[in-house]
Amino acid sequence: MNEKYRTTVAFLLFCLLIFAAFMIVSKPEKKEVKKPLVVPTQKIKGKIAIVLDDWGYNLNNLPIVQQIRYPLTASVLPHLAYSRAVSANLHRSGFEIILHLPMEPHEKFNLEKNTILTSFTPQQIRDTMSEDLASIDYCAGISNHMGSKATEDARTMQAVLQEIKKRQLFFLDSLVSSKSVCAQLAVQDKVRFAKRDIFLDNQEDRAYIKGQLIKLRDKAREQGSAIGIGHDRKATLLVLKEMMPELESQGYRFVYLSDLVK
Repeated sequence: MNEKYRTTVAFLLFCLLIFAAFMIVSKPEKKEVKKPLVVPTQKIKGKIAIVLDDWGYNLNNLPIVQQIRYPLTASVLPHLAYSRAVSANLHRSGFEIILHLPMEPHEKFNLEKNTILTSFTPQQIRDTMSEDLASIDYCAGISNHMGSKATEDARTMQAVLQEIKKRQLFFLDSLVSSKSVCAQLAVQDKVRFAKRDIFLDNQEDRAYIKGQLIKLRDKAREQGSAIGIGHDRKATLLVLKEMMPELESQGYRFVYLSDLVK
């Protein structure tokens, strides 16, 4: 090996040694990474499901309800101009969708299209429910719209509940009549069932609605859970937007209606 070659090799080795020493000295000190603190979950004082009825007439309140970041269940009327659009929109926003099934009341109101009447045969009831369900999307269950007469009629409700069971849905009794036979028939026919505890907005007044939410909170504390029914109304949605974070901070958990059916 000639002198020139040995000199070149020695120089290269010297450079490698200098580079290695530099890397060792300049290597940044490894810092200890602190794990985030685990905050204990607050004890749950009660579970609350809020159902909002009568969606489908328009899309006016979608911008408000979409600002609410808690579980809500939207009960959509069938065959309205916006029934399908509102059910799809609310589903995309993370809300649970149920059919608000029009049923015969004692009062002489103008009835919605495809209202279940107590004069219907079981086949007429099945056909009407099938048409109503086909008019909305993402349906997890059914509640009664009006229906003070229908929910008191065992023959009518048995046909309704049997169709609900067949479709693997659940039924919410809005409890518009103290003589409702829905609960006992649901147990008898093994249909998943729940019933309303508090109406939130019989008066379209924000102070009144706040008071009803407090009553719903107290029911949830007493019973372990409670179901409140409100409507697609601006005042109701604004109160919910304001009070749901407050109630959560007090230890109440908001859930979908399906989480409370039995």
